[in-house]
Amino acid sequence: MQVLQQPKQKKTKLKKVLGVAFGISIVIGGTIGAGILRVPGSIAALLPDARLIIGCWIILGLFIMLSASSYAELTTMLPKAGGAYNYIKRAFGNYAGFINGWFDFICNAIAPAYFCIVLSEYFILVFPQLQGYNTLLALVELTIFMLINFPGVKSGSIAQQISSAIKMLLFVALIIACFLKGSLHHSIFDGQQTKLIQGGLVFAIFKSMQLIMGTYDGWMAVSFFAEEDTDPTKNIPKSYLLGALTVSLLYILINVAILYVLPVASIAGSPLAASQASAIAFGKNGTMFMTIISIFSLLSILNAYIMIPPRILYGLSRDGYFIKQGTILNTGGTPVYSALFCYLLALVLIVFSSFDLLFSLGAFMMTVVTGFAFASLIKLRKTEPDLPRPYKAWGYPYSTFIAITVSIALLIGFSISDRKSLIIMLAVVLISLPCYKFLFRRTTTDTSIKKN
Repeated sequence: MQVLQQPKQKKTKLKKVLGVAFGISIVIGGTIGAGILRVPGSIAALLPDARLIIGCWIILGLFIMLSASSYAELTTMLPKAGGAYNYIKRAFGNYAGFINGWFDFICNAIAPAYFCIVLSEYFILVFPQLQGYNTLLALVELTIFMLINFPGVKSGSIAQQISSAIKMLLFVALIIACFLKGSLHHSIFDGQQTKLIQGGLVFAIFKSMQLIMGTYDGWMAVSFFAEEDTDPTKNIPKSYLLGALTVSLLYILINVAILYVLPVASIAGSPLAASQASAIAFGKNGTMFMTIISIFSLLSILNAYIMIPPRILYGLSRDGYFIKQGTILNTGGTPVYSALFCYLLALVLIVFSSFDLLFSLGAFMMTVVTGFAFASLIKLRKTEPDLPRPYKAWGYPYSTFIAITVSIALLIGFSISDRKSLIIMLAVVLISLPCYKFLFRRTTTDTSIKKN
């Protein structure tokens, strides 16, 4: 008698192979980019007093630590792929989860295309003969990193840890060189208080905080990989807090090092403040050293953002908010169709898009997502007090209320200063409602058919 073979089940369960080393490296790799090399000059133009500049970096570093602690509670409570989408859905319902999940995906899916384009510009500085091939070079970079990550999560994890370690070493080398070779001909605390008063101290501090927050974007990267962690209860809090602490200390030290070798007035408004400091520290090799730092910073952050968006799509697909194939994995644990979709999207953006609008829109969306995530912590503490919480946020509820207040302030500031993104956001929300209803109806129908 012939026995009929059952069709082979497609693998849809993520592999638990990640640990603390990857968690810290994804925070460092997903956060530290070219922004920290450019922002100090912009902040010096707003706050020509080193005490205020360093103070702002310290305050935002402490804020990120508190935020990471809140996220650590949420992630260990619901260690699922997809990040904040899971917590928001649990606290505020399916639609809130749906719209925030897609906001989060858009923010992260835009990034690889942008980083590939910027990276190609730096490669052309090193290899001038590639001039004119910017787009082709960006496509090659995207494809190479896709091929590194596509075989499985282990290859992506190894690439992330190596690239993040090299990036950290290069930044530490810059800091040490500034302190060893720089000559302090000025007081680091020299300031121009009259300009501060005339320019409006409160506005200047608030604007500086916005710029600094931009350099911290990516600190919550651990949340996207929680389901692939071998021991999320222990590893995730360590990854969040050690990663956030490392980034915060590095940012503060970079700014102190720059101000050690250069007076505030000389870097005010300069997009090349770190390069000016490097020129003093390394002499004629300073420009090349900064190019190398920029390249490795972008390589590390590009790898992180190749890994993140497919995990968000995986979580959305599992709940019926993307194609069913979005949960299918290859033998290495990569969400195959989700990764291919992200690759094709980045490819199209590299060829056809202008990124100024996309990134201002991304910052807007990210503020909404993190604000909702912090609010979900408070909501779930009240509505589900018995939910297992292996880790609890420091200073709750005050720390979480501070995080929500800052998020609201940033959202108000973006709404006032960027009306175009506000209109697009509202349009996306309106369009999302019928899309959500269609997908919810389809998911409900599929569930009913399975039951029958």
